[in-house]
Amino acid sequence: MDTNLTWPEFEKVAMHVGTIITVNDFPEARKPAFQLTIDFGEVIGIRKTSAQITKRYSKEQLLNRQIVAVVNFPKKQIGKFMSECLVLGAVGQEGDVILLAPDYKIENGLRIG
Repeated sequence: MDTNLTWPEFEKVAMHVGTIITVNDFPEARKPAFQLTIDFGEVIGIRKTSAQITKRYSKEQLLNRQIVAVVNFPKKQIGKFMSECLVLGAVGQEGDVILLAPDYKIENGLRIG
């Protein structure tokens, strides 16, 4: 690591828990990916994103799974698809992503901090 964040900088990153409510193939993506729709609860609402998580997860494994995502990044156009959040995961040496998730089912929208 070459740069340390200040506490106020870290507090600006809005990481929240959400539940994946739809999973679709994303054949237009350059690298294999899924299109996800995620429910972050009443305050944040429903957000869409794409995620390169096809090496480790099937659509069935992802549906109704809780994850952690950053919800305050700017929207990003990926082909014809607009990504509205960033799902978080640890990236292995082979490029496979292991999703960050709560150990227990909790309320959608809870902030990570």
